[in-house]
Amino acid sequence: MMLITLALMFPAAVLLAQKKDEQAVADAVRRLNQAMTDANQIALEELTSEKLSYGHSSGLIENKESYVTAIVDGTFGFTSIDLTDQTIALSDNVAIVRHKFSAATDDRGKEPGTARLSVLQIWQKEKGKWVLLARQATKIQ
Repeated sequence: MMLITLALMFPAAVLLAQKKDEQAVADAVRRLNQAMTDANQIALEELTSEKLSYGHSSGLIENKESYVTAIVDGTFGFTSIDLTDQTIALSDNVAIVRHKFSAATDDRGKEPGTARLSVLQIWQKEKGKWVLLARQATKIQ
């Protein structure tokens, strides 16, 4: 009887852990977007992997250092970011996040504008926290 009870409880525990990780990833995505609008260097560095590969819709690919610098110095500025249609799929310590990204931009040296993108992000759990490992965006026509 004890084995049957344990066997029935195990899938529920796995689902609970998965939901907890999904919520943690969603929170990390939200905090990253807030760090981008705030140009918060500390938060950007905490939320990104040392191995970051950040792909823009223009084809520009940045590493962690160049991504953080470009946000902090205003090369890429955001006054608001809104995400829709977000999905999160987990595989062990990796999360695949897809969403539609709409933003009001205020890039240094340019007129304020907007960005409408379809985004793929790969998050990895490192030392108990989720960090952005890779990101690729494409323009929505």
